[in-house]
Amino acid sequence: MDEVFKALADATRRLLLDRLFKKDGQTLMELDRGLSMTRFGTMKHLRILENAGLVITRKTGRFKRHFLNPVPIQRLHDRWVSKYALPWASALSGLKTHMEGIE
Repeated sequence: MDEVFKALADATRRLLLDRLFKKDGQTLMELDRGLSMTRFGTMKHLRILENAGLVITRKTGRFKRHFLNPVPIQRLHDRWVSKYALPWASALSGLKTHMEGIE
């Protein structure tokens, strides 16, 4: 999970994930478009995302396509977010029930 946090800590890597969310299966050239860095810089960020399991690549002909893998983000959510959100959701549900009983 440390690799996922490390990968998500960088704004450029989050931008790359957002681009893959909007259109999955992009090539390096497509993902690199409009970024203010070299192609090698983009490749470095993609490698970190791959190592964290957030991006999966598949070679199609002479192109290497990048695909978003949302599983590590879901696991991160399940481990860190949902357990802290549960008490708040329960409290709000209790408040709603209480307020409906007052009317």
